[in-house]
Amino acid sequence: MRAISIRTILPNVVTLCAFMAGVTSIRFALAGKWELAVAAIALAGIFDGLDGTVARLLKSTSKFGAELDSLSDVVSFGVAPAVILYLWTLQELDRLGWAVALIYATAMALRLARFNARLDDEEEPRKRLGYLTGVPAPMGAGLLLMPMMLDLALVDSLVRDQSFLVAGFVVVISLLIVSTIPTISVKALRVRRTYFVPVMLVIGVVLAGLFVRTWAVMFGIGLFYLVSLPFTYFGFRRRLAIRDERRK
Repeated sequence: MRAISIRTILPNVVTLCAFMAGVTSIRFALAGKWELAVAAIALAGIFDGLDGTVARLLKSTSKFGAELDSLSDVVSFGVAPAVILYLWTLQELDRLGWAVALIYATAMALRLARFNARLDDEEEPRKRLGYLTGVPAPMGAGLLLMPMMLDLALVDSLVRDQSFLVAGFVVVISLLIVSTIPTISVKALRVRRTYFVPVMLVIGVVLAGLFVRTWAVMFGIGLFYLVSLPFTYFGFRRRLAIRDERRK
């Protein structure tokens, strides 16, 4: 058999790190270590963003890597966050809470299955204009855990006691994940040279905030993303109209 180079293995190792971080988050949740559980999901998101970059840099993309990445995403951003939120507060709703957790995990699995079926291919209008279809998996997990982030950010918070409100929030996030609304693709974002310094300053402030008030800043990032969705949608419609006008 032909030997496999280390260059081919490295991206898969990064993907496995994301998978293990996701599984480890469940362990922390079972122990009631909520901060570590959320942090493990965030770490899985970082690894998930790196594996594709590493594969492209090393020119070692493969079908095996793509399948492994999808399986890792189902666990790290579908099953693990659902279990964490269930153990945190949804279990107070008994069967209803478990049903809500299942809705989210199923929504994530369906989204990834749709992606693997190549409905988000290069000919898809959203992809061609630099947008994604629906909320991506890592961001979906981050949005799902926003109630926990808010609870961790506030002193004497009552967020955990609002099980019904959290359940409703989970259903909304699940719908956003499987929806076909256009969302921002970070890879397609471009910054004009005149805005480079201000953008770097904003990024620096956000990073500093993450060290000082981690959960408050992470919650703010999620809230900003949710608020930006209508603007992203209308921006997509405008660009689509401009493209269609040029084709006439």
